[in-house]
Amino acid sequence: MNTCTLTGKDLLKIGFKPGKAIGTALSLMETAYPEISKEAQLALLSKVLASPSDHLEDELLAPLAEALLPPRQEELIPLLPHAKEYVIYGAEGIEAGALRQMDTAMRLPVAVGGALMPDAHQGYGLPIGGVLATKDAVIPYAVGVDIGCRMSMSLYAIDSAILTNQSDHMKRILLDNTRFGTATFKNPKDHAIMDRPEFADIPVVKSLKDRAYSQLGSSGGGNHFVEFGVVELHDAKNEFGLPTGHYLAALSHSGSRGLGASIAGHYTKLAMQNCRLPQEARHLAWLDLNTAEGQEYWLAMNLAGDYASACHHQIHERLALALGEQPLAVVENHHNFAWKEKDAAGNEVIVHRKGATPAGQGMLGIIPGSMATPGFIVRGKGEANSLNSASHGAGRVMSRTKAKQTLSLPQVQQYLQEAGVEVIGSGMDEAPMVYKDIRQVMQSQQDLVDVVGTFTPKIVRMCGDEKYMERD
Repeated sequence: MNTCTLTGKDLLKIGFKPGKAIGTALSLMETAYPEISKEAQLALLSKVLASPSDHLEDELLAPLAEALLPPRQEELIPLLPHAKEYVIYGAEGIEAGALRQMDTAMRLPVAVGGALMPDAHQGYGLPIGGVLATKDAVIPYAVGVDIGCRMSMSLYAIDSAILTNQSDHMKRILLDNTRFGTATFKNPKDHAIMDRPEFADIPVVKSLKDRAYSQLGSSGGGNHFVEFGVVELHDAKNEFGLPTGHYLAALSHSGSRGLGASIAGHYTKLAMQNCRLPQEARHLAWLDLNTAEGQEYWLAMNLAGDYASACHHQIHERLALALGEQPLAVVENHHNFAWKEKDAAGNEVIVHRKGATPAGQGMLGIIPGSMATPGFIVRGKGEANSLNSASHGAGRVMSRTKAKQTLSLPQVQQYLQEAGVEVIGSGMDEAPMVYKDIRQVMQSQQDLVDVVGTFTPKIVRMCGDEKYMERD
């Protein structure tokens, strides 16, 4: 047995540099080679020091060889030298940061097409309002954190005068039948979405099942809402087969809650580990759809989108029960998602719509304004230059921080009063004046959609109404 203990000074004498390699070498000799003499240990270490790369395949010596080699330079996937061409709608109203982000996205080697909607503003990775087509790749941050966020509207054969004649009753219906933010129903309604195999087959999704069940039928915070208002149908040839005129309507906007956010976080981290991009593009890391990780994200994303739809269905089922009426018609569309579609040449591409509405030929959708400005039921025109897309709303012109710093409660209350809108909850960061002029946004996308009807909000519920005592 070797009775002479090897020291760091011994290693310095044979050429080791101060640092991690000395500790690795001493530990290795103590655990793997305790039986050989000190001289033999030094001879072996000298051999590894002289040519570390020759020992990378040695089961015992590989850790030391790695420690002796210079740090490997991180290999980044280069961006294209110039952004591919894309169409911008309403460019005069889009901030420079959003344009820079879209330019960066169009320099990705997997990008094959793109467009920027008139409600666009800066986000993470792809700008909000950005549409990006890729080949065999899905980008979690180009889908967005709130996967499958959507709009859903129900139209009723109820005189819309109920919103003023029985406003307290209608507010009570919203309070009793909706939950926002961290609030959930004490007894969530069952839904078939919870029986989906993805909850058993995908580890990260499996860990989220209990929380997903607890949040069924609820809405998120921020710009999510459930509101009553008045729809005026303008198009006599509308898909609902309804006469033109006014209808009571319920409109909801929310997404996939904690389920979608956790899926987005997990797979974004995975993409960024496996797809190293320059700093300005790092949030646009993609997953190859021909890999297990890419396929797994695709399944999880679709589950989150269907879960968001299930939440909306439960919201509207509760409202219909409280109103004592079944809706005459329902419209639903989603954004923050990726679709497999065909390009002009018939090739399959992955179209990411982050804060953008599908607007293929004849597709119905809803484009809201703000809590005090109109929203629009639209029919897509299938414009190829926009990748069959339109805006998902008005788009912000003021950050949440700036809104809280510059707007006052009396100012917002006066605005709402003049618009004839009552709001339950919300905060300064969702005031009507933080959004672009929705009419100007619609003007900028006349080539993308036709207007079927107009929605005017009257009673709006959002997150932040803890002062109300709720009951299940």
